[in-house]
Amino acid sequence: MFARSIFSSYYRLLTGATLALAVFSLTGCNEKAAEKAAPGRPVLVATVHYEAETPERSFVGTIRPRIETDMGFRVPGKVAKRLVEVGQTVDVGQPLATLDEVDLKLQAEQSEAEYRAATGVLAQASASEQRAKDLRAKGWTTDAQMDQSRAAADEARARFYRAERSVELTKNSLSYATLVADTRGVVTATLIDAGQVVASGQTAVRVARFAEKEAVVAIPETLVGRAKDGAASVTLWSDANKKYVAKLREIAPTADPATRTYLAKFSLPGAGDSVSLGMTATLTLSDPATENVAKLPLSALYSQGGNPSLYIVDDAGAVTLKPVVVKSYESNSVVITGGVPEGAKVVALGVQKLDPAQKVRVVSSLSF
Repeated sequence: MFARSIFSSYYRLLTGATLALAVFSLTGCNEKAAEKAAPGRPVLVATVHYEAETPERSFVGTIRPRIETDMGFRVPGKVAKRLVEVGQTVDVGQPLATLDEVDLKLQAEQSEAEYRAATGVLAQASASEQRAKDLRAKGWTTDAQMDQSRAAADEARARFYRAERSVELTKNSLSYATLVADTRGVVTATLIDAGQVVASGQTAVRVARFAEKEAVVAIPETLVGRAKDGAASVTLWSDANKKYVAKLREIAPTADPATRTYLAKFSLPGAGDSVSLGMTATLTLSDPATENVAKLPLSALYSQGGNPSLYIVDDAGAVTLKPVVVKSYESNSVVITGGVPEGAKVVALGVQKLDPAQKVRVVSSLSF
């Protein structure tokens, strides 16, 4: 009986020790697991981005030719043919349209006939003048007859010169019956057709020159000064990756009464054949002398008796305190000019409770 009691006590003691050891082991494992799985402090971050203090302003414009000529006939008449269409490229001297030449040819023939008649009259008057001179030298005629012969010869010479100029004018008029291009360009409008009667100088064909292209935009009155002094560049909607340098060539002296904007024309020296007329473009105005700054939330700034600083978060979750140069303060943000690199992630909230030795975890939003 005594041996059984001793064995029973030993068994209970062994069982208790085993249970205590198991509980101790489980507790240690749970503490290690909990310590291993302990997450970092969740933080909201803001990305540092530097840009011009005066932001760039963009405007939508249109590519237009610098010189667009309204071409017309120099003589009136009836249109016989129109030889070009809109969008067609023309070269120097290429015919664009022609007039009916019947009346012009008749005028040329009339001038030729008057010229021949004036030639005959001049020959007769010159011969009479010479005879009068010979007779006067011999004393066989009077001064009055001599003066009369001289006056008739002068009149005949004047009529001859007038007939000669008339022939030249009619020849020119006949050549004006064909409208030719005086420069290389593209036809942007045709305002006549065969059978139409046109007046002298009436617009017949509009030709845009290939010499230079420009971007035409409407500038608000608050940015007229920047348009004159700032830097400008142009990108096309069809090719947004290519940028063209633009130079202000002309700006309207008065604002448009409806839109209150000023029409500005920017020349594009580097525009090639890929830049077509009528394309939509974006004109960007910037001030090259403006300092680059970054705007961050005011809650991201850390300052306790020292220089203003920001907590930078790296990819591993470690935080580093970096001093920054503050340019100005706004109602809910701070404007800095340096101290942290472009693209750095800074803690935006709760910086007073951060410990530099503590790991953090970047989250998109905080939930409680």
